[in-house]
Amino acid sequence: MFSYYGSKTRIVQHYPKPIHNTIIEPFAGSAKYALNYYWKDVILYEKSKYVFDVLIYLQTASKNDILKLPILKMGESLEDFELSDIERKFMSFVINNGATGGNKKVSKFALPWQATKLKKAANNLEKIRHWKIYNDTFENCENIEATWFIDPPYQFGGEHYKESSKNLNFQELSNWCKSRQGQVIVCENTKADWMQFTPLVTIRGTAKQSTEAIWTNQNNNYTQLELI
Repeated sequence: MFSYYGSKTRIVQHYPKPIHNTIIEPFAGSAKYALNYYWKDVILYEKSKYVFDVLIYLQTASKNDILKLPILKMGESLEDFELSDIERKFMSFVINNGATGGNKKVSKFALPWQATKLKKAANNLEKIRHWKIYNDTFENCENIEATWFIDPPYQFGGEHYKESSKNLNFQELSNWCKSRQGQVIVCENTKADWMQFTPLVTIRGTAKQSTEAIWTNQNNNYTQLELI
């Protein structure tokens, strides 16, 4: 629905498919995994009030609400336009790639993609009307049988998530993940050591590459892939 730091847009198809009718994302972010299976019963928990507000806005907005939003030129600021507070919050993701929110000026990397982002968001609105979205922490998720897609702030690099990574105890998180009922998929980087993660896919960027990894309680075999 929007560009977010750590989003799984490029690699979502490589994760195991859900085997339950209910999908729970305890660290929702932009909820790319849930969006890939949007027709299922989706339950999102998002600690950040900023991100939660954007999710609720998109769940209740009309297509026209999104398509009427401005396309910024280089050097322009969101404060140059008459926008509501929630529109500014959403647009802060549109005008930057892989952001965590709060930006006011468009980046040169996001500049040519603004219209495309708005159209994609507008076309996805109806898909998320039935979702249940809570402004709450993962500890308060009801432990029901479901497909749990757990994508927390990473052990190394989680500082980018600010509020969501504050006071996160990875050993406690590991025990919590293992206690979930149903199918459990935990996302991380191969550098992490708080669970026994298996390499999933290597992402090649312009300056560096990184290898995404997962832990799952299902018996599956994975072949490490590369993205160019």
